[in-house]
Amino acid sequence: MKISFWLNGVKREEEVQPDTMLLDFLRSLGCLSVKRGCETANCGLCTVMVEERPVLSCSTLAVRIDGKRVVTLEGMQKEAEEFGTFLAGEGAEQCGFCNPGFIMNIFAMLKELENPTEEQIREYLAGNLCRCSGFVGQTRSILKYLEYKRSQEKEGDA
Repeated sequence: MKISFWLNGVKREEEVQPDTMLLDFLRSLGCLSVKRGCETANCGLCTVMVEERPVLSCSTLAVRIDGKRVVTLEGMQKEAEEFGTFLAGEGAEQCGFCNPGFIMNIFAMLKELENPTEEQIREYLAGNLCRCSGFVGQTRSILKYLEYKRSQEKEGDA
């Protein structure tokens, strides 16, 4: 079956089998940031954005992206690098395996919640699995990143 979609801002037309999972399809197109973790939609490692909403690619058929815009971490390098410095600054990057899905969920949260509280952050990221930490460092990095972004906006307004 032929599908047409945008991947990281580039219009694509590809053949896909009706039973191909989005995770496998994206990896076949070189999007290696999309990771396989649990394959039960419980860990968040496979998170990508479809029409600016977080989607678990391990439980989504690839044909569902026909006509849609898909963004993986490869399409958000600048933003991810900027946030990554806050993760590293809090010692929260550990092994890094969960980072792509975690970062995708953070950017989804920032589109949805204007000024999330610490409790809202924990609640939003509850579906992400990190075996290295308890998300304390990650939460601190998010709060510091939000503070930084607010200060950048204030400077831009001045």
